[in-house]
Amino acid sequence: MKAVRCKDWGPIDSLVIEDLPDLAPGAGEVVVDVKAAGVNFPDVLTVQGKYQVRPELPFTPGNEFAGTVRAVGAGVTAFAPGQQVIGFTRTGAFAEQAVAPVEALMPMPPGMDFDIAAAITLTYGTSHHAVVDRAALQPGETMLVLGAAGGVGLAAIEIGKALGARVIAAASNDEKLATCRAHGADAVINYEKEDLREALKAATKGRGPDVIYDPVGGPYSEPALRSIAWRGRHLVVGFAAGEIPKLPWNLMLLKGASVVGVFWGDFVRREPQANLKAMREMLGWMAEGKLKPLVSGRYKLEDTAQALNDMAARKVTGKVVINP
Repeated sequence: MKAVRCKDWGPIDSLVIEDLPDLAPGAGEVVVDVKAAGVNFPDVLTVQGKYQVRPELPFTPGNEFAGTVRAVGAGVTAFAPGQQVIGFTRTGAFAEQAVAPVEALMPMPPGMDFDIAAAITLTYGTSHHAVVDRAALQPGETMLVLGAAGGVGLAAIEIGKALGARVIAAASNDEKLATCRAHGADAVINYEKEDLREALKAATKGRGPDVIYDPVGGPYSEPALRSIAWRGRHLVVGFAAGEIPKLPWNLMLLKGASVVGVFWGDFVRREPQANLKAMREMLGWMAEGKLKPLVSGRYKLEDTAQALNDMAARKVTGKVVINP
């Protein structure tokens, strides 16, 4: 089988494609013929050696995929060859085959497209864990989503609307904001053109957002936090801007606010049943038309480095996938 390989930490363009032996499942494992693999910002950081978890070199990047079961290992009864599945692994998705423990897989809903199925695990899983579990967003509350046109941002918008909240989307250009509107945002802010604090003051009539969904960090975190409502929750999801902000703690004191960490990958590892329950809830919302994942681009396996470079350059709206 063909697989993308990372042999050393560093430039994305140093990735190579190699022919590797077909995978064989161990006990409790399933091998899947990958039809589509989702591309996420953590993939960029992992290849560069900047992510919280460093795989052992060499490795195949990519952590979410959809495909058809090729073989099952001893003790696996929940899946059978030929079955269509969605999977999540630490590494290994950017290849023609992937292996995953049985608890990291779930059946694909009938009629779902492979590209859509590969695009929901990390982004929607992260956003559900953040918005529902960590922030406990309530109907009628207001949520600000920074970096709102990215994969996790659009997922957060849709989940916020499914919960009955008012959602303000902030992004870097008007085209991205139009996409946010199409996915349910009630109000939008172009933070490249507008003063974020003043725009939030106007959009919330001076009250501020109850929840801030922040996958960006950098220069936007502090002005957003300064605008937060009393008892607000600032969700630390990631640092796509490249800079980890140093927030003044007195802001939390003055607003009675909380800064809440979101690490979906470890949530999956520590609380797998809670994660599966969340995924089932979201698949139900998708069936009802409340969640509509956007796949804006598709790349061949040999173009994986380009996909990651586009992600790093913030050229991606919604999700892009690799089709081996």
